[in-house]
Amino acid sequence: MLKRSIAVVAAMMLGTAAYAYQVTGPVLEVTDSKIVVDKAGERHEIARDKSTKGDKNIKKGDKVTVQYNMTATEIENKTPAKKADAKKEAPKKEEAKKDDKKDDKKDDKAAAKK
Repeated sequence: MLKRSIAVVAAMMLGTAAYAYQVTGPVLEVTDSKIVVDKAGERHEIARDKSTKGDKNIKKGDKVTVQYNMTATEIENKTPAKKADAKKEAPKKEEAKKDDKKDDKKDDKAAAKK
């Protein structure tokens, strides 16, 4: 418990990413580029490289706790662009109905005068 508290404080002092996570469980697979950990039946595959700290002799079946961050590498906006011109050109249905009613009243008045 004390070690974990010290690790958390140290991580905060070093300014690690705001979205830091951890997973604990048995190792399902380990290579130079990734480690796969089973947490309650869920398979967590986490990338690793030469800069990853910790025991380099981890093997399948060892119980480990992996600290990791999620960082976006690319963000694509899927929301369609709003068409500002379409709003200006096309009158609203209610406005069109009001205009039609006004025109009908004008026609009725003109017909009554004749």
